[in-house]
Amino acid sequence: MISINSNTYTINIGVESVSLYDFSNFSSIAILVDENTSKYCLPIFLKDFQSRIDPLIIEIKSGENNKSIESCFKVWNDLIENSFDRQSLIVNLGGGVICDLGGFCAASYKRGISFINVPTSLLAMVDASYGGKVGVNINKLKNQIGYFKNPVDVLVNPIYLNTLPNHEMICGFAEIIKHALISDIKYWKIIKNLDLDNVSNLDRDQIIERSIIIKNQIILEDPFEIGNRKKLNFGHTFGHAIESYYMEKSQSISHGQAILIGMLLECELSNMDVKEKLEIKGFILSKFKLPYAPSTKELKRFLIHDKKNIDGQINFSLLTEIGNCEINNLFSHNEL
Repeated sequence: MISINSNTYTINIGVESVSLYDFSNFSSIAILVDENTSKYCLPIFLKDFQSRIDPLIIEIKSGENNKSIESCFKVWNDLIENSFDRQSLIVNLGGGVICDLGGFCAASYKRGISFINVPTSLLAMVDASYGGKVGVNINKLKNQIGYFKNPVDVLVNPIYLNTLPNHEMICGFAEIIKHALISDIKYWKIIKNLDLDNVSNLDRDQIIERSIIIKNQIILEDPFEIGNRKKLNFGHTFGHAIESYYMEKSQSISHGQAILIGMLLECELSNMDVKEKLEIKGFILSKFKLPYAPSTKELKRFLIHDKKNIDGQINFSLLTEIGNCEINNLFSHNEL
């Protein structure tokens, strides 16, 4: 098992991450799942879970539209009805929606109880499960309500990836690509040569570990996103607006697909060599099947609500070259 320290907690990577974990310090334990992780991942987790306490299973509906205050009410009510106190624990067993919403519920219940993230998607393993950002959507706007709140630990077991359909695995590569583009040209060259048509044959443990190390180092230097942590937002200003656009239309788009489109659009804004732009765009467009990309005009009303905006200007983190990113690039709507 590999252990990576991140501020006040540890990211444990390996099949033993759950079976070796000590759950004895908590008075009550709830496991938050959706209908998919309940069916495919919960049996795997419970087989490795060792505790004197019988866990409470709380199930919410999957999907970005359900990362909402309404879903939080269900979680909070279940905790109250089962007399969970401040020494209790929530285990978030799922992808980005479960990790974000479960962390938010834990951070706010009785002014804060502990939570552990057990990511089950590739995207959650390399991005959403650590870093301390928790939150929910409101009025079809992405992550408008939230906290910086760290889990007590993150338990990454790559075996859960075997439960994913191939397209979910491929979409998980969006954040991996981002990590390489903003900080590691050598990693980019490795990713560019991966056979994404056969993701089950890849060295997933090595890819997950490398991505976690890149993001974790940035977080350690800037945990509250005052400066360089904003680099991790490359592709996300447009990406989050695209997710809001699709939520408003009650249509489906994965976070990975939205971020891939976001990176394509933000490459256009980046002040970098045209040859490198074409290299990035050519790779993404040849490897990934992407849905409709809304125009800037269609995204305008979502962009104005982005959390990073300054004085009414849209704030982007953009590439200067492959492996380097510059924060606080401000654009007016007319410039966009």
